[in-house]
Amino acid sequence: MAYLDEVSIAANQTLPGGYPFELPVIESFDSIRLDPGVTFFVGENGSGKSSLLEAIAVGMKCPTVGATDARSDPMLSEAGLLAKCMTFGRSINAKRKMFFRAEDAIGFTRRVQADMKDLAEMTAGYEKSLKGYARQLAQGVSNGQKEAYVDRYGENPDARSHGEWFLEILKGRLQPGGLYLLDEPETPLSPIHQLSLLSLIMEMLRSNCQFIIATHSPILMALPEALILQFDQTIQPVEWNDVEHVEITRSFLNDPQSFIRHL
Repeated sequence: MAYLDEVSIAANQTLPGGYPFELPVIESFDSIRLDPGVTFFVGENGSGKSSLLEAIAVGMKCPTVGATDARSDPMLSEAGLLAKCMTFGRSINAKRKMFFRAEDAIGFTRRVQADMKDLAEMTAGYEKSLKGYARQLAQGVSNGQKEAYVDRYGENPDARSHGEWFLEILKGRLQPGGLYLLDEPETPLSPIHQLSLLSLIMEMLRSNCQFIIATHSPILMALPEALILQFDQTIQPVEWNDVEHVEITRSFLNDPQSFIRHL
């Protein structure tokens, strides 16, 4: 399901100087078409793939995983400057949107734990401050909210590995009919968990979702029929077998010692 068809630099727009406009891929950027299912942004660190993804998140007013609008995130202020120079070709509006960076998972964990603790303290406070039906009603509300957290994220999020918790967050936040922007989601994931994420993405594609994903992971890039856009001096479509990350990983696994000898 295509919610976002194309992103372009606005007509007659003169780009200012400074970051991120000085990145070669941004200087040469005109427009790109996006796949209605999954588009991968691939390239080396500093190539501009995350910068463009962040600008799309701001321009599309995507909430972050903590439910804050990307436009109000101070870490995305530079992306906001780029977003103001862009236009976004939409087919239909997505019911749900989200921008998720791997580092957001830690902050979100602390937020969930703090909310659960606050709700438990509220329940205990009502025991002392209220009586009868009023106490029963108030405690029912706070306990219900805490149970909703437990059902979605578990009794103690810290009891799980970082990778397991990361996947649980995504399982809880990815819903049918959504536009989802993920920035290097493989970062905390083992190869097995990357396959689990790939399975989750494939499941959500069957529920009318669209993904734009910046990644270094050959595992994720292998998603059938996905569009892979290579970021170098320009942005160009590339086949999975021709992605540099795939070529290097394959060559290393075939003969690791020949690589190690030259380090």
